[in-house]
Amino acid sequence: MLPAFARRWSRKRMFWTVVVTALLTTLLVVLGLNFAKPEKQLERKIEHRYGLRDPQFLREMSVMLGPSILPGNRVTAYQNGDEIFPAMLEAIAGAERTINFETYIYWSGRIGARFTEALSERARAGVQVNVVVDWVGSLKMDQAMLASMERAGVRIHRYRPLHWYNLGRLNNRTHRKLLIVDGRIGFTGGVGIADQWLGDAQDPEHWRDAHFRIEGPVVAQMQAAFNDNWIKTTGEVLNGADHFPPLAAVGDSPAHLFIASPSGGSESMHLMYLMTIAAAERTIDMAASYFVPDELAVKALIAARRRGVRVRILLPGPHIDSDTVRIASRGGWGPLLAEGVEIYEYQPTMMHTKMLIVDEAMVSVGSTNFDIRSFQLNDEASLNIYDEEFARAMTKVFENDLKPTIRYTHAMWERRPLREKLYEMLVLPIRSQL
Repeated sequence: MLPAFARRWSRKRMFWTVVVTALLTTLLVVLGLNFAKPEKQLERKIEHRYGLRDPQFLREMSVMLGPSILPGNRVTAYQNGDEIFPAMLEAIAGAERTINFETYIYWSGRIGARFTEALSERARAGVQVNVVVDWVGSLKMDQAMLASMERAGVRIHRYRPLHWYNLGRLNNRTHRKLLIVDGRIGFTGGVGIADQWLGDAQDPEHWRDAHFRIEGPVVAQMQAAFNDNWIKTTGEVLNGADHFPPLAAVGDSPAHLFIASPSGGSESMHLMYLMTIAAAERTIDMAASYFVPDELAVKALIAARRRGVRVRILLPGPHIDSDTVRIASRGGWGPLLAEGVEIYEYQPTMMHTKMLIVDEAMVSVGSTNFDIRSFQLNDEASLNIYDEEFARAMTKVFENDLKPTIRYTHAMWERRPLREKLYEMLVLPIRSQL
């Protein structure tokens, strides 16, 4: 029989073993929630039943993705930081009532300082300035900039900062890029507030990207999209005429902006891409900074090719900012290339543009990447423009970007080195997290 002290030690050891086991189990379960698939998940390929110009396509896009397509908008495209940042800063400087700004990456640096100064100046002038930055995307943000904005009266909040009670949603980040001024002018696209977006994509230190200014009724949908994460972050609703003024028609472009997030409508972005690809009859042109499609998206692109659609995909080349993404992406190119999908790698610098053009009739832009993370894990926002003139203009931009590329062939894919194939196998289990 064990002595009394030995029995007490045994009971204590058992107690702490149970406690530690329970804590580790709880932690693993909570972290595992970050890898869980959404409850609503598409599993079957969408069939080709109509084209993009068919009223049925517009009808279904209006009801299945949420907000209706609204006429009367004007969309202006800007290329690279030299065009994009002056336009955004000019709009901020002209704000009279409200500025609502949501972004994933807000770092320090020259452009971060300029936006800090511009937002602070408007706040001091009495404009209500609300900013949401993603907690992960803003980790490199200069704390002095944050403090100076808050002193000026900017209300700035970080989306889903690390706390014990939100570990289950740690993997859910806001990747949206939204700027709305006075409820009348909106911006969306691919740029973050960091110095690599400065310049004109002239070298590997300055990225290639596009951003878009929007005026007209669809700006109210952008404001509602900002409100979505402002409510999640602060519990406050932004309403009233300062945020939602009456908006008259100012152009000829029908458009709608819709959002996706794991907490509601996580498959909206996935569904939009699949419906659009399924409706294509002549051309699909896609610029994708991160291209890691799931099986359904690959099947949709192959089905489009088999019915005679030309598919051109523009991707980053040697200057991509994530080699892991590039490896995971290339591993799945074989079936696409074998069916005649054209894949081009952009050579001069990191290509960060996110744009889909189909049949020169519809253009989709915004924050969404063509990957599983954007389809299922991130909070995203995309603007669809149903305007043939705008689509033709964006096709010219796309084809200009094709000039400094190398077309990647099926023969090149088959000859890729063994080392690369081994890396592909290693990253396969984490493709959804890239």
